[in-house]
Amino acid sequence: MNALRVTETTAAQRLRASRVSRTASRLASGMPEVGRHVTFAGRVLVSLPTALVRYRKQVLREVVDVGFGSSSLIAGGGTVGIVLAMSAVAAIMVGVETYRGLDLIGMTSLSGMLSAMANTRELAPVVASIALAAKVGTGFTAKLGAMRISDEIDALDAMSVPTVPYLAGTRLAATMICIVPLYAIGLVATYIATRVVVVYVNGGSAGTYDHFFHISLGAEDVLYSLTKAVAFAAVIVLVHCSYGYHASGGPEGVGRAAGRALRTSILMIGFIDIVLTFALWGLVPEIPALGIT
Repeated sequence: MNALRVTETTAAQRLRASRVSRTASRLASGMPEVGRHVTFAGRVLVSLPTALVRYRKQVLREVVDVGFGSSSLIAGGGTVGIVLAMSAVAAIMVGVETYRGLDLIGMTSLSGMLSAMANTRELAPVVASIALAAKVGTGFTAKLGAMRISDEIDALDAMSVPTVPYLAGTRLAATMICIVPLYAIGLVATYIATRVVVVYVNGGSAGTYDHFFHISLGAEDVLYSLTKAVAFAAVIVLVHCSYGYHASGGPEGVGRAAGRALRTSILMIGFIDIVLTFALWGLVPEIPALGIT
């Protein structure tokens, strides 16, 4: 029996050691890829002035593509329509659950306060960023990946065209230009949708809702919220352009790159959202107008 127990223990230890070894091997093999993406992001940021000065027409073309898409209103209004629709739908659910939850404790008058806080600080920037990643980011990955596997990027390099500022820098500049109006549309959509649900659907008091909404929402909150949206947009463009620029393996490889880029960007949005929320609003949120901390 003792020999059997020793054998089982030894086998279990070997199995754990094998699992640890495989995990360490995967982490080690992934480090060069992480370094490649980080290096690419640094190159894009450094090349941004070059893209703005030398490739202004390309930046303008990318602005139109980011904002409206190649098919414009026929394909759902491009990124504008997607951000508007996703923000409104998410805000409707916030309004429904906020009113139902507060109604249980008889505090529906605070619906306006929760709308101002939830929509501005968390919902609007995250939803707009996910829409941007799904609509614009995957498009960047597919386009750059198609250019990579068809040797178009190599051809540009052979013609002494700096591919990083021309292909990635222009897209980053265009996204930074578009993100402010796009985010403003999404933010206003969340405010309107939540108010409609609370006031017109559930029969809440419009005056009470507006009172708590306005005293809870400050210009500083909107500025911080825009800061989060801009940071998310920059990360999305850098991640998706990097995966597209380094794509390989033919059309199948481009598809894998698009999926990995979307997964990575969404995870990065979640992580950066937590960091920026604590950095901008602190560990303990405050509403000075109501004396709440």
